[in-house]
Amino acid sequence: MPHLYPSEPWWRDADAATSAERAVWEALAAQLPDDAALFHGLRLQDGPHEHEIDLLVAWPGFGLAVIEVKGGHVTHDGDGWFQSGRDGVRRRIDPVAQAQDARHALSTLLRGRGLAAGYARAAHLVALPFQAVSPHWDALDLPRAMVVDRGDLERSFGAADRVRAAITRFGAGSAPLDEPGREALAAVASALLRPEADAITAAAEHEVRLEQLTQDQASILDLLRHQRRVRIVGAAGSGKTWLALEQARRRAKAGERVALLCYSRGLGYSFQRVVAGWPVRERPAYVGLFHDLALGWGAPEPPSDDAPAAIRQAYYETDLPEALGALACRRAPSDLFDSVVVDEAQDFGQVWWPALLRCLRDPDHGGLFVFMDDDQALFPRDGRPPIDLPPFVLEENLRSTKQIARTFGALTDTQVQPRGLSGAPVRVVDVPYAGAVGGADDAVDALVGEGWDPGHVALLTTGSRHPEQRNTVEVVGYEAYWADFFAATDAFYGHVLNFKGLERSVVVLAVNGFQNADRARSMLYTGMSRAKSLLVVVGPRAEVERIGGEAVRRRLAKAEVWAPGA
Repeated sequence: MPHLYPSEPWWRDADAATSAERAVWEALAAQLPDDAALFHGLRLQDGPHEHEIDLLVAWPGFGLAVIEVKGGHVTHDGDGWFQSGRDGVRRRIDPVAQAQDARHALSTLLRGRGLAAGYARAAHLVALPFQAVSPHWDALDLPRAMVVDRGDLERSFGAADRVRAAITRFGAGSAPLDEPGREALAAVASALLRPEADAITAAAEHEVRLEQLTQDQASILDLLRHQRRVRIVGAAGSGKTWLALEQARRRAKAGERVALLCYSRGLGYSFQRVVAGWPVRERPAYVGLFHDLALGWGAPEPPSDDAPAAIRQAYYETDLPEALGALACRRAPSDLFDSVVVDEAQDFGQVWWPALLRCLRDPDHGGLFVFMDDDQALFPRDGRPPIDLPPFVLEENLRSTKQIARTFGALTDTQVQPRGLSGAPVRVVDVPYAGAVGGADDAVDALVGEGWDPGHVALLTTGSRHPEQRNTVEVVGYEAYWADFFAATDAFYGHVLNFKGLERSVVVLAVNGFQNADRARSMLYTGMSRAKSLLVVVGPRAEVERIGGEAVRRRLAKAEVWAPGA
């Protein structure tokens, strides 16, 4: 393989990448010899004129080749060059002048720096990777030997042979390029590479795209608008929470009395904050936790913290849900709901569903819309929503960068299609369980030092809670604790169990053990999937790979080994 500049493919997103340039790059990267160099995206300033070289080949023993790449359908007639894209519009272009001018500018720059490469043979070519060019092509300004077409890319060494022949036959210059000349050229050209966005800027770009993709999900609700019982199943980051909110808003706007429910306290607070910003006529009648609905209707208060664990568990798992069902039977119809929307429905126990149906004015036909992901079933419950219709499945991850989505996607058998942009590699800090929290603290400090906004960072644990989380809850209580999260003024310290349905740009996942080994895989999946733009996994790498299996091991092989504070 030749020396590549940049060393990794430049495209950050398959949808947005210049597919024509990518096709030629991949062919040349596979065909050029080890001593050659392949550059992409060189920007040159020649006085008031700016030139961009799509691809540059530096081949010791031969010379330089500047390649202008054009996608779509390109034609040449007596009036000049034209390019037709997918939109069918025919545009005038001049790829030969672009390539020729860029070649002259490059040679001038290299000579001005005193580099021998400036005197090496240099040719210019035009690549048309999506069309076949006749062997009889004979444009006056571009002989067939200076054109790389689809057949050249597909044929073994076809593209490389075309480049070598063009340099040999048409190269302007007095000498071939040698290896020291290539190395000197690389030192100069590296500074001319098209600038890549830094990680923080790229994260901002990704999150703008995230908002756009998520809102595009509204079309799913349009498709299902006539259904009164719907179960939407989707992988982490597929937009389920946004859809749950939007469905509740739509049903309320249509004049229905709606309840929007979940199990996790943080997600419930999030719902309440979002809904508070809606017009009054679009707000659900009830927004919050399943258990709080029962308490609000007069269910017995929970046992004290000193009560035996079995009694407390029975209260939340069976006693309170059953009390809700009994209370619903005694409520006036005006207190009941036309529709109920449940997010993170995999958290609901089996006895919760009959109670919830009794909260509907029409238990048999009232609206029931549930959003769930069985891979995030972190609690020992096996409840299933009473919906017989097949689920509507969401298979795309919208939240996370491709690197993050592919990493946590390896922890599930569900097909996850990343739609986010490419971003920074996942980082791994390999420390024992006992050192995970301390290592995660160091990681947060180092990230802030890199320029990440502390309010965009969450540190989540998988085992015992972080001391900062325990102290904050004990001092100010849950409501103020979650208010700090939504204020986003500082790093947030939480637990994976409490962070379901939520997200932050950067997640530092402290793998400090698991309270339930059987759910360790789900805990890793849920924790990793909370990150939008950067994921840092802190803990025993071997254990993470053992829990995740071979697929996770392969993904983490591409991760960045990190030692914050070292």
